[in-house]
Amino acid sequence: MNRRTTTLFAALALTTGLALTGCSSDSTAGADGTAGADSMPELKVSGAFMPQPVMDMAGGFLTIENKSGTADRLTSVTSPISDDVTIHETKNQKMQEVKSFDIPANGELKLERGGNHIMFMELKQKPKQGEKVSIELHFEKADPINVDLPVEAANHNPKQH
Repeated sequence: MNRRTTTLFAALALTTGLALTGCSSDSTAGADGTAGADSMPELKVSGAFMPQPVMDMAGGFLTIENKSGTADRLTSVTSPISDDVTIHETKNQKMQEVKSFDIPANGELKLERGGNHIMFMELKQKPKQGEKVSIELHFEKADPINVDLPVEAANHNPKQH
């Protein structure tokens, strides 16, 4: 082989190696070794509560903070208290079920009274103030998170405290 052919083969081998490395789905670190944009979301739940239900349905409220550069979505909520748990948005004072909520990278999702929230229909039992209701939050990327919702007074609203 002549020198030009050897150089061409070397360049092709290097390019192929770099292309294969770039296609790896396990690549979560940047060139400096820090987590890249496709790393697992870091989600933290705070401010969770459920107002004491007065009927056979209830609402759930909480904040999900994303401390990573990777966006995620809340896709569903499950709970032993109800077989019918859904997530709702409120637009123009109308409540509507949605399939998911975005959790922006380095941002948060607030589920609060008068806004986006969790709905529990056909409760198997009505929890009383001071009790806790367990739920599991399911996400598009992150592992599920178990949360205990403290049951507060029916008119509890953290914005007013």
